[in-house]
Amino acid sequence: MLAISGGAYLFKLVGLMAGNRFAATLEPVAGLVPAALFSAIIAIMTAADGTSLVLDARLAGVGLAAVAVWRRAPFVVVVLVAMAATALVRLLS
Repeated sequence: MLAISGGAYLFKLVGLMAGNRFAATLEPVAGLVPAALFSAIIAIMTAADGTSLVLDARLAGVGLAAVAVWRRAPFVVVVLVAMAATALVRLLS
């Protein structure tokens, strides 16, 4: 716990010392960080149960939702596709 706290303090200190020197360089990447974190959370919640890998109906729902997003479907349609796919797989299995 002390190492994590010290690391967080060190990152904060480096950020304060660097100032705006790296702002222009890191700006394109900084915009992608929230999407990457959200994607990682979705992947973990879909395919993991504790320390084991689980491949069930949720994976089908997320997969078809990803296809709907790729096809630029509205958000409501994406959610409905995910719900329907998950329900259908659970019904059939």
